[in-house]
Amino acid sequence: MIPKDIVDKIIDEARIEEVVGDFISLKKRGANLLGLCPFHNEKTPSFTVSPAKGIYKCFGCGKAGNSVNFIMDHESLSYPEALRYLAQKYRIEIQEKEISPEEKAQQTERESLLVVTGYAQKYFSNALWDSDEGKSVGLSYFYERGFTDETIRKFQLGYSFEERKAFSKAALADKFQIEYLIKTGLSILSEKHKENSPISIHDIFDRYTSRVIFPIHSGTGKVLGFGGRILGSDKKLAKYINSPQTDIYDKSKVLYGLFFAKKQITQKDVCYLVEGYTDVISMHQAGIENVVSSSGTSLTVEQIKLIHRFTSHITILYDGDLAGIKASFRGIDLILEEGMNVKVLLFPDGDDPDSFSKKVTRQELQEFIEKNAVDFIRFKTNLLYEEAKQDPIKKASLIKEIIESVAIIPDAITRNTYITECSNLLHTNEQTLVFEVQNIRRKKQQKQAASQQDVPQNVQQQVETALFINGQAKDDLQKLLDADLNPFAEQEKNLVRLLLLYGQHIIQLQRYNEYKELTPVKVSVAEYILNELQQDDLYFIDSVCQLFIQEFLYQIQKENVPSTDYFIKHKNPQLAQTAVHLISNSNQLSENWKKKYGLWVAQEDDNLRKTVNHDLFIYKEKRLEKLIDEEKEKLRNISSDEEMQNILEHIKNLEALKIRFNSFLGRTII
Repeated sequence: MIPKDIVDKIIDEARIEEVVGDFISLKKRGANLLGLCPFHNEKTPSFTVSPAKGIYKCFGCGKAGNSVNFIMDHESLSYPEALRYLAQKYRIEIQEKEISPEEKAQQTERESLLVVTGYAQKYFSNALWDSDEGKSVGLSYFYERGFTDETIRKFQLGYSFEERKAFSKAALADKFQIEYLIKTGLSILSEKHKENSPISIHDIFDRYTSRVIFPIHSGTGKVLGFGGRILGSDKKLAKYINSPQTDIYDKSKVLYGLFFAKKQITQKDVCYLVEGYTDVISMHQAGIENVVSSSGTSLTVEQIKLIHRFTSHITILYDGDLAGIKASFRGIDLILEEGMNVKVLLFPDGDDPDSFSKKVTRQELQEFIEKNAVDFIRFKTNLLYEEAKQDPIKKASLIKEIIESVAIIPDAITRNTYITECSNLLHTNEQTLVFEVQNIRRKKQQKQAASQQDVPQNVQQQVETALFINGQAKDDLQKLLDADLNPFAEQEKNLVRLLLLYGQHIIQLQRYNEYKELTPVKVSVAEYILNELQQDDLYFIDSVCQLFIQEFLYQIQKENVPSTDYFIKHKNPQLAQTAVHLISNSNQLSENWKKKYGLWVAQEDDNLRKTVNHDLFIYKEKRLEKLIDEEKEKLRNISSDEEMQNILEHIKNLEALKIRFNSFLGRTII
């Protein structure tokens, strides 16, 4: 574990312009530096680096953060790995802090498992290249598939001997512990072994025998597990077997080929998704490297998020099997829900990416993909409509299925575009589709709102459990809710922005003392905003913004108002990047207005108390409006006069409060 003082030293010494400058060319532009974004293709530079603030932001794709965030995103490293990378660059010695015996044991075991899988990869590769059996059986198979020596070595392909305990014996002879051979899944414990008795070579056997081996790598190139393909014709045996779930391998969180594809995915700004190992390898050999595989499993949210780190565009390459395509629709809906763009490509009958890539040149393959890839919503509509257009009942079911896919798309403009197109393709009234989409999204919003009713009372516990799980932000906090699901999103982000920029600033208020006399009181902006929210029992609907509130509350309880820099350098990447976004989008006008035009423009910090009060009242007024609408909605289902009278009285009181809010804001309600 890296001590906090060393972490602070690394972050302080890692100059953002130097870190980014190692990867892209930067040119001076006023107080900032400008360059072409390394995270998406662009011809006009929009990637801005601020040496003064120690942050970067791309105004094209939205990527933002500090030096650590940049290395994490660009090199696909974890937070500790990025810190070690920067420590090495700046020659900062890291003396790991003593960790608990339990943490040390867990860390040691994970490292031991990785050592075993690394050893196994070399063992299987040597078996392929250096043994007569490996050459005649394994290497011959790869040659038959059209793979070159260079490709075979690149993907570290291997072979497992026919002898049932060959690997286990070799590993034990090289002093590896038998428990780690079992925990990696490379060796299997026999059912005949008696529980609680010592395990010996007689009690285990190899998982892989007489198979060609495909190592499965992490994003940083470490071997996590293996896939093995049988070469015989015994139909009783599975064609492929993969490593089981282990402490280092979770198939739902790994994409085959990502380590080899990540740079090209970033540069091409699209990821091709195929089915199997050989599809990935053949595409690479054909010169198209921005391709990965989910290894024959259903696509998961974790795998989608892995891809989303490098691009927002996925093209799924199918082999033409319609049953398989329909089965994958659920996975594609998950991609849409993540806010990504999805295209689909069908290869000619009988072909898959592996076989087709061997029939054409690299240029022909690339052109075929670009010309034939179809937007998924359009593809799904056309595919299902052909089956249902003669059957009204099937057509109604089809429309519902299509609209459910459209409804989960986060971006409102994209949704509306699809609704219009689906209306034309399905010959259905557009307003009907709009209503159905709104209905689906409203139900989802109500479900999410209901799940946020329980707010833990202990702020510190909530910060520690909700903010940090194994050093990562929780999956459900990975993205901000869009304005469609959260009508207060902009106001909540703006209040967090004020906290970030001015939280430590002091403002003077007038408060009544014990003698009911108005006396001046000085408080920080952060304390004032938080007190106002707590007084009215207001919790932000936007989960990420609420986490900022919780962190401020936790720090203030420790008599420390966190600074902007505290959040920019926060070890939670989600908070750090969101902080950079919010302060980068600040509405303050530059001092250049004075220099260029001789104009003085009032800034929001010229009268902080007025600014903060104004923004708080706008937020409260919008929440009040929503509450009034909800009360009016209740009137539709009232059965008793007494209940109706109570609701009308409540609405009257809320309307009176709304008039007071608007009076403060300088609005007149007629």
